[in-house]
Amino acid sequence: MDTLGIIFTVILVVALLLVGLYFLGNRLQKKQNESQALIQQNRQTVSAMVIDKKKMKLTESNLPKQAIEGVPFYLKIRKLPMAKVKVGPQFMTLLCDPKVFENLPVKRVVKLEIAGAYIMGFSTAKKGEKIIEKPRKLTFREKLQNRINKTTDAATTTTTTQKANKADGKKAVEAAKKAARDQQRMLTGNAKRSKKNR
Repeated sequence: MDTLGIIFTVILVVALLLVGLYFLGNRLQKKQNESQALIQQNRQTVSAMVIDKKKMKLTESNLPKQAIEGVPFYLKIRKLPMAKVKVGPQFMTLLCDPKVFENLPVKRVVKLEIAGAYIMGFSTAKKGEKIIEKPRKLTFREKLQNRINKTTDAATTTTTTQKANKADGKKAVEAAKKAARDQQRMLTGNAKRSKKNR
């Protein structure tokens, strides 16, 4: 087989893969939109106490078998964010949205927005209470930029303090010279007066 045939075959295989991925992506996007619409229809607000939250596999959780069977196989082996909550007298384990899982307070009563066994959001019921978000992790570039800013700030403050010290030193020297001149004038003035008195 010549090189032109090999190149043509590779290009054909790559093109087929791209077309296949395009159609697969469209199908997955449609499924996600349908499930999102279903979740929005079944959304409700419940007051509950969050007992604990952690990431675990579906097989380790206390979810019903029907719920676990309805989940795709690739999600069964992954660790998912879950929260153990008490709704009224009943204890439940619910799946959590990853963004909600980060800020969900533990051992507190909150109002949860749930759809089936999925926590979509929460709100604290008290007025004036602020939700403190965890600071996000800085990227390497941002850390480096902060270090550069700190060093440049330190350099500028040291130069300004040095300039201020120099200015203060000059003022002190001038004040000392002026005091010496004044003292000299006083001494010469006293000497002239004593000569006049003689």
